[in-house]
Amino acid sequence: MDTISFARGVPSADLLPVDDLRAAAAKALEDNPAGALSYSPGGYRPLREWIGQRHGVSPDRVLMLNGSLQGVVFVAQHLFHTSGGRLVVEDPTYDRTLIAMRTFGAEITGVALTPEGIDTDMLERVLDAGPAPKLLYVIPTFQNPSGLTLSLERRHRLLDLCRQRGVLVMEDDPYGLLRFEGEALPTLHELDGGDNVIHSSSFTKTVAPGIRTGYLVLPERLAAPLARISENTVIGPNTLAEATLDAYCRAGRFEPNVARATAALKERRDAMEAALREHFPPDARWTTPSGGYFYWVDLPEQFDTGALLTAASERGVPFVKGADFCIGGGGRSSLRLAFSAVKPDQISEGIARLGSLLADQREPAAV
Repeated sequence: MDTISFARGVPSADLLPVDDLRAAAAKALEDNPAGALSYSPGGYRPLREWIGQRHGVSPDRVLMLNGSLQGVVFVAQHLFHTSGGRLVVEDPTYDRTLIAMRTFGAEITGVALTPEGIDTDMLERVLDAGPAPKLLYVIPTFQNPSGLTLSLERRHRLLDLCRQRGVLVMEDDPYGLLRFEGEALPTLHELDGGDNVIHSSSFTKTVAPGIRTGYLVLPERLAAPLARISENTVIGPNTLAEATLDAYCRAGRFEPNVARATAALKERRDAMEAALREHFPPDARWTTPSGGYFYWVDLPEQFDTGALLTAASERGVPFVKGADFCIGGGGRSSLRLAFSAVKPDQISEGIARLGSLLADQREPAAV
């Protein structure tokens, strides 16, 4: 039986711009071979300039990374390594952020999600309970794992709450450009002006994971200390990959590829929506994502998705269990399904397999 994996949030091979990246690498080595093949603390300057222009900041406030998760690690090291402190996150949230932050001593508190994103009433209570948090980490657009998007009203309130209490915000935004429908919302960085928001993004979802290129747009006060951590850790990120990406973007390839990828991802989202409606229990619950990579499905409480995962993997349809993304023991009957790396016909087959498994494992109704 072929494996149809819903576990990894990555683009499939047919979505990668192979020819364009091949041409960009050749141009980078032709136009600036010394720059492309040298150390570049902070990142390849021309790409930092291109990103800075997109975000309306000086390139000195752009810190290039070997993937955006490295930025989470650098921020965790800067804020929590020597003295610990409180971190507030959405619950559920990206599991690898939880791992990185705990490694550096953060004490993590979760705030529940609603269909409009993080519950800002609960956030206010959490911010005011105990010592002031050092950081609020959020994924406001097409959130991982839930697929939810924070409403404009709640974006403003979140920023006001954190600004009034002196709480720094980290906005993780790798999926924001991959919108299937509806109007794009301003980022937290745009609404805030960048004074109290660290904006994190990556070219992993919009170009290719293997280029390992992410970045932080930093408030001015954090640019120098985060740059020091980067230089002391890796000297500089992957300059050849960044020079290739710079040539790719300056050749006008970035926006057309985002549009192409978004169209393909929407087709896959639609296939998963139809398959879930057909094959999952009628009392399963989910919110249809308007972009990004993921569905978060809440099954009836009788299901334990940790135990279910073993059986699903045996049937060739692995997923990620909900508990991996939750703070205080939640997510037991939830699961995350990534549709990005699976073609539509495979999505239909894979969800049918999972639906059959759920039907087999469901307890008989009480009589």
